Order: sequence, then C-alpha cells, then structure tokens
Amino acid sequence: MSRIAKAPVEIPGGVEVKLDGQEVTVKGAKGSLAWSVHKSVEVAFEENQLKFAARDGSKASRALAGTSRALLNNMVTGVAQGFEKKLQLVGVGYRAKATGNTISLSLGFSHPIDYVLPEGITATTPSVTDRN
Repeated sequence: MSRIAKAPVEIPGGVEVKLDGQEVTVKGAKGSLAWSVHKSVEVAFEENQLKFAARDGSKASRALAGTSRALLNNMVTGVAQGFEKKLQLVGVGYRAKATGNTISLSLGFSHPIDYVLPEGITATTPSVTDRN
C-alpha cells in the first residue's frame, strides 16, 4: 500500500466534507470543491478524518489511493486556508508595486510591465527594505 495513502486527512474545524459513494464535496470558508474518486480507491469518512485504501492489491490501485489522498488533502487545505505564494525579487533594479488589481514590475527591461490580476487573485508588496 502507498505510504501516502496510509496517513488520514484531518478535517479542520469550519470545513464540511460530504461523501456520497465516490463523490467527495468539501466546503469551507474559501469556497467549495468537488471531486470524483477513482472506483479502485476506497474512501471512508470517520471520526473527522478521510481514510483511503486500495480496493485490490494492484500497483495501480495503490498509486491511485496515494494520489487521491494527496488531492483531497489539497482540497481541504484550499477551502480552509486558500493558496499563497511568496515571491522574492533578487538583484539591483528589480522592483514590484501592487496597485489595486495591477502589479507593475520593473525587471530590467526598457519599460515597466503592468500585469492585471485575474478575478479573485490578490497581491501585496511589502516595503522595498524588507529583506527576510
């Protein structure tokens, strides 16, 4: 059995999981996600945990159990906390400035690049002197 599939997915407070056969729906503060688990993977929801196992001992079923566990763990994290990516610009003359839903980037080209953020995406730029 996959070692990843052996670890259950803990469901934090404020997240609701609905298991209907192979269909899993996860709802939280950041939204709702649904996914259909492969038929060769057995999913159980007990004691505020999602548990996964391969229905048969085949290599493909064990791999799918681990993949299913990883995907559903990411779904639970996504609806509870959301996704965050921190970028660091390194070098002399590189700058970024967020204004509303636009990021203005100075990356060494002859002109600044203004990038409009998609709907639902936010960006912040800390002080230029922050060096963590």
